[in-house]
Amino acid sequence: MPPPGSAPSGEPAAPAPTPAQLLDFVRRTAADAELIASLPLDPEGRTWVRLEGPSGSEAWLIGWPPGTGTGWHDHAESVGAFTTARGELTENSLAVRLPSEGWRTLELAADVDHRRALPNGRGRAFGTHHVHEVLNESTTEHAVSVHAYYPPLPLIRRFSRTGTVLRLEQVEQPEDWQ
Repeated sequence: MPPPGSAPSGEPAAPAPTPAQLLDFVRRTAADAELIASLPLDPEGRTWVRLEGPSGSEAWLIGWPPGTGTGWHDHAESVGAFTTARGELTENSLAVRLPSEGWRTLELAADVDHRRALPNGRGRAFGTHHVHEVLNESTTEHAVSVHAYYPPLPLIRRFSRTGTVLRLEQVEQPEDWQ
């Protein structure tokens, strides 16, 4: 067994990537026109390909048909970043940290909503427990984005939202999306 702080080979473990480093990675990856063009696009549903992320992070290339989105969700204890590589995405997010467990329904304050347009080449990084939804609001154009998370996603919590009421609907494990 390797000593604490070492990789299995006995080499020192690489430090965990920061959200800023993940953002740099997704921006550089989104600039790879050949990679972006290689993603198969489906007119009906999102498509995705897993990528090798930096320092043990999990990364994805995702295609978004017109009018599709993720629904409200978070990435649990993972930090992350994403960048639009083609088209434009919209991110709606909540400026509030949700309790990690012990609730099913929360009433949100009126001033916690943020909306951000992310055109081609624009991205953002985020910390743990970031609650958001990502949408391709175009009615005619596909969008493509690059995402990275560290540590690799332990789970995703999915929420429904009606006005100011947020309700936990489902907890997905990695085997549900890999």
